[in-house]
Amino acid sequence: MTDILVQQDGPIATVVFNRPKLRNAISLAMWTELGRVTDGLAKDDSVRAVVYRGAGTQAFASGADISEFKEHRKDTETALRYNAQTAAAYTAIRECAKPTVAMIFGFCMGGAMAVAMACDLRFAAEGSKFGIPAARLSIIYGADAVGQLVDLVGPASAKDILYSARTVDDREALAMGFIQRLLPAGELERYTYEYLGKVADNAPISVRGAKLTIESYLLGLTEERRKKLKALSLEAFESEDYKEGTRAFLEKRPPRFQGR
Repeated sequence: MTDILVQQDGPIATVVFNRPKLRNAISLAMWTELGRVTDGLAKDDSVRAVVYRGAGTQAFASGADISEFKEHRKDTETALRYNAQTAAAYTAIRECAKPTVAMIFGFCMGGAMAVAMACDLRFAAEGSKFGIPAARLSIIYGADAVGQLVDLVGPASAKDILYSARTVDDREALAMGFIQRLLPAGELERYTYEYLGKVADNAPISVRGAKLTIESYLLGLTEERRKKLKALSLEAFESEDYKEGTRAFLEKRPPRFQGR
């Protein structure tokens, strides 16, 4: 049985961390596979949104599999190789052109927090717990992941989380802006897929353009980025979906977008 499962229901794909007996701890092989499958889903035209979740409801993931560190993070050379794989996984999720949601049950710790931060949105079940225990392992988190944490919760809360290595409960995570939805555990899955079903019904070019525009703004609106955004805007106006959206509006019916 594979430790990374990929399931697809219509336009929505789900990537599952599948080690429930270990609270879905992420092995080095899983980090490598995570980047690979995410790149594949990003290129798959039949996929319009991606969900990341853990198997079961006890944990999204408890973080990296620390039992591997004696072998795969034992010195500078192995640590650099290991970090390259985790960075590639985070980058693949962060740069995926499709909307991404982390659907979080239970524990979301360490590297799993970074996976969740790489997603566009984080929906969590009541009782979820969050934390980055890097300070208990003498690890310094990468600049990209820390930057995303700062963007989400602000510099003071980011320092609090990293300095203390404490566990943050569900209500505090919602209040500080780390998660965007907090729902009863029995409602989270249904809500997540219904929400993404609505997203998937929208024009893919518009959704992709919104994501790219927001990311470009956060990175800084250079002239090169402005040119790319302008070209994408013109592409939208020339698309079949733009014509379909106009027709559907005038005919008072739901549009049927094809992503072209």
